[in-house]
Amino acid sequence: MPNILIVDDERPIADLVELYLKNENFTVYKFYNGTDARACMLSVPLDLAILDIMLPDVDGLTLCREIRQKFTFPIIMLTARDGELDQITGLTLGADDYITKPFRPLELVARVKAQLRRANHYNIQASKAEPELLCVRGLTMNVASHSCTLDERPLSLTPTEFEILRILCENLGRVVSSESLFMQVWKEKYYENCANTVMVHIRHLRAKLKDHAEHPKYIKTVWGVGYKIDE
Repeated sequence: MPNILIVDDERPIADLVELYLKNENFTVYKFYNGTDARACMLSVPLDLAILDIMLPDVDGLTLCREIRQKFTFPIIMLTARDGELDQITGLTLGADDYITKPFRPLELVARVKAQLRRANHYNIQASKAEPELLCVRGLTMNVASHSCTLDERPLSLTPTEFEILRILCENLGRVVSSESLFMQVWKEKYYENCANTVMVHIRHLRAKLKDHAEHPKYIKTVWGVGYKIDE
């Protein structure tokens, strides 16, 4: 079963999340501080991490950044209800999703399952014999192996970033709306604030592609509509 890391210094919340995840037969590694969690993520093969932003020692944003330097498994951030800046920062650092406190444990479990399904999808794709290549001006995506190169240099992408870029490449020359991107990637109902989630991931992708919003080589913003990559 998948190995899930939980890091939250609010013990009742961490304990409750652990209980719900164990009821789904997940293997849970629970910590109340970032230092112990850091040691775990370097020694245990994890499939997903749930990180609270406010921790007594190493904050969740730092842990998120450190995870993304080495791993691509999904990350869900736990944020305060008014912590919009923290949410955007977490997504910028490579988090795949966030959920605000207080939250319903069943909603978090559903988010965990959705992220694991997405990650598992790439593992299945990697087992295909025939690779599917998407090539655009020095950018090459191998859908089967879930790998990407830019000018023949490896490009490290999270599963969410890879999926967004794949959809844009597969729709070369056509505009993909923020709503369509969100529903295809996150597989959840689209609300107005979801556009910010898409926008932050697009910004992070542009940074990795060394792309510029004003004069893009790859991802172009079509204001009021969505995003596209020109042929």
